[in-house]
Amino acid sequence: MNASVPIDLYCERLDPSFWAEPVNAITNAAFLIAALVAFVQWRRAGGNDWPVLALIGVTFAIGVGSFIFHTVATTGSNKFDTIPIAVFIFGYLLLALRRFVGWSLIVSLGGLIAFAVFSYAEGQVVPRGTFNGSHAYLPALGALLAVAVAARQQSAGRWLFAAAATLAVSLTFRSIDMAVCDAWPLGTHFLWHSLNGLALYLMLRAALVGRATD
Repeated sequence: MNASVPIDLYCERLDPSFWAEPVNAITNAAFLIAALVAFVQWRRAGGNDWPVLALIGVTFAIGVGSFIFHTVATTGSNKFDTIPIAVFIFGYLLLALRRFVGWSLIVSLGGLIAFAVFSYAEGQVVPRGTFNGSHAYLPALGALLAVAVAARQQSAGRWLFAAAATLAVSLTFRSIDMAVCDAWPLGTHFLWHSLNGLALYLMLRAALVGRATD
């Protein structure tokens, strides 16, 4: 596949130029802010929770990668957007199964594989582009909600529920972006960035709180 093929998936983009999605590009700062605030809290918590530090780094990479995608906007630059997101989803789920659900490493890896298989199957069954492509994130939302329910008696539980609720709202805005173009040419994808940055911060906060109460 030609990596330089332009991609136009959002209301805001009207041409293939670099700065055709300024709001979508700038709102990726939400991920950078989430990573920075989480890093400060990581330091205050002792600075030795290395799995969370790795996820903080991935959160920062999501912001940078998404900025690249929403400016360069090609099939090749799309990888800068999707790969860090996938790394965060699988990395956080592994941490959550261990830290909140209490599974052993082997069982947690089995759960991770089951999630990967389910996500792949969902992508094969659900038509491409459903909910503006947001259907691909529904398994992650479901997993986050399941972990929140499992951790409901823990101090991290409220952070996980808040993250799941925020992610659900952000996915809604991502889903309706193209549908509202006529009424709102700017679209709503920028709200996906803003709220998703908040959701990732809440997840990181939950992980730090969960470690503190182990």
